[in-house]
Amino acid sequence: MFWDKVAGMYDIFENLYNGKVNRKLVKTVSDMIEPTDIVLECACGTGMLTVGMAEVCKELIATDFSVGMLKQTKKKCKHLPNAKIKRADIMKLNCKDSVFDKVIAGNVIHLLDAPYEALAELLRVCKPGGKVIIPTYVNNEKKGKPNLFVKLLKKFGAGFKQQFDFNSYKEFFKEAGFTDVECILIKGKMPCAIAVITK
Repeated sequence: MFWDKVAGMYDIFENLYNGKVNRKLVKTVSDMIEPTDIVLECACGTGMLTVGMAEVCKELIATDFSVGMLKQTKKKCKHLPNAKIKRADIMKLNCKDSVFDKVIAGNVIHLLDAPYEALAELLRVCKPGGKVIIPTYVNNEKKGKPNLFVKLLKKFGAGFKQQFDFNSYKEFFKEAGFTDVECILIKGKMPCAIAVITK
């Protein structure tokens, strides 16, 4: 699996190429988490967001489909007793309905064959009044073409199903029937759009 192969080097590329955006992303998402929250994170990757959120919330379950990525997350979270790391499929979460205050799915929606089905699954496990938070790297609108990091990932086998700029990202949620999605853009080399859906 591609993500298992790149797991050990992924942070190096992310920090060198897009560190400023990533630091702001972690702060922005962590600021949305409350101390009483029980949080589910899908597609946690190497745990960049996981650590920031776990330092704030009551309990966090971080999941990914890639065993290699989960190993990296476990290393980063060993000092955080409220963080549990598990393998899971975002398309079929082994959770009851309406159990999490916040559900996070970072940088995964553009990789999925059926992203709207994944959205429905994320909303299913979120409590009424809770939030589903979906950060996704987007193309820089000024340049109008894919970022260097995206090109490299594609070249080495990452299966991007679609790419967004900020406007097409907002449109993606409108097409799914969500009219009140809050969208935040973090500008930088590889910008990140954060969509926030209140259930």
